[in-house]
Amino acid sequence: MTILYWFRQDHRLSDNPALAQACTMAEHRSEPLLPVTLLPTEQTTDWGFTRLGEHRKAYEAQSLIALAGSLRSLGSDLHQPKTPGCEGLIELARQVNASCIVCESIHAPYEIDEIKTLTDAGIKVETIEQSALLPHDSLPFETSKTPTVFSDFRRQVEKAKSLPRTPLARPATLPPLPDGITGAVPYTAEIARPIRPTLDARSALPYQQEPWQGGEASGQAHLARYFASTLPGQYKASRNGLIGTDYSTKFSPWLATGAVSAAQIWQALQNHEATYGGNDGTYWIWFELLWRDHFRLMMQRFGRRLFRYAGLAKPPHQMVNTPPKHNQQGFDRWRHGLTGHAFIDAGMRELAATGYLSNRMRQNVASYLIHDLGCDWRAGAAWFEHCLVDFDVHSNQGNWAYIAGVGTDPRGGRRFNPDKQAHDYDRDASYRNLWSAD
Repeated sequence: MTILYWFRQDHRLSDNPALAQACTMAEHRSEPLLPVTLLPTEQTTDWGFTRLGEHRKAYEAQSLIALAGSLRSLGSDLHQPKTPGCEGLIELARQVNASCIVCESIHAPYEIDEIKTLTDAGIKVETIEQSALLPHDSLPFETSKTPTVFSDFRRQVEKAKSLPRTPLARPATLPPLPDGITGAVPYTAEIARPIRPTLDARSALPYQQEPWQGGEASGQAHLARYFASTLPGQYKASRNGLIGTDYSTKFSPWLATGAVSAAQIWQALQNHEATYGGNDGTYWIWFELLWRDHFRLMMQRFGRRLFRYAGLAKPPHQMVNTPPKHNQQGFDRWRHGLTGHAFIDAGMRELAATGYLSNRMRQNVASYLIHDLGCDWRAGAAWFEHCLVDFDVHSNQGNWAYIAGVGTDPRGGRRFNPDKQAHDYDRDASYRNLWSAD
């Protein structure tokens, strides 16, 4: 018998409660432990492009290669089934006589379907919630009754003094691998076939360079570097920047792959405040982590409704009973940075060239697609999924629905005036000039 540990979006050994649980089970049962990652299936969206673009593939490969190296340093290894997707995991589980698959819990439709595929095949799966900042049992309400308005959620959480769990240390050892693995191969740079997009020197997240690469070691080094600086205290004032690596925390890529946990960021933030003091800037980092949790809880509460054109809207909302509105030509111009609006096109060129975009520009380009071009917001959400190295299904879907007016925004959607936004955040046109087509 063997226990399989399936790394999903938790590419780390430290502060990994699900991995710790798998290790404990293996030790108590005297069973080997086989860490695995799945070969992704090639999927095309309803909009005619793949779910995984070049930058996402490259960053994911970086993160997994680093994870494999960490496992080898403890005498284990990361394996990948030869067959893509859950079918490969089912084949491998049967080949090694798996007693159980342990993995993190992800409350999103596609990821829920993956677990159902495994259990329908007769495989026992144990999922453990670990990606949120706040443990569910620390919340002052049932998850099914999470307030839909973020400000209500934040106030209740802060009043109840809900706090993150204490991060777990990196394990000193891991259970041994099973013998005779034939249904999977060790994950190496050769089989990862990482695509290496050319580094664009203008990038605000140059993940091709060592300090910014995927993986737990790089993420922890960035965490230490960031909180040893004065940047946290400046975060609220700088977070709407557009150029450079320092205007925001840049934690999101490591959070998205799970190379760094939200609880680890919280702990580092607490240590920083104990040394340097807290202010509006450091509070805003907590504030943004709460937003991340809220989007996770909204996905858990509403699930597939967040993927409908009408989202969470109810009658008599105009989008509930009308067919989806979509401007395909406008969408194509938008994603290629050819709308004719210099500020919007600059953002879309940055996204395509680097796999990253500031939060300020994400809001602007999303608003423009929905409210100025009259496109289906889900097409934009899918394009972000294709492009972003820090793609997170909960935050991505939640933010797009929010701006479209079918999410949790109590004001019914947000249109950003692109001319005013350019004036406010790019007054000297430095960002537009940086990403101009010339």
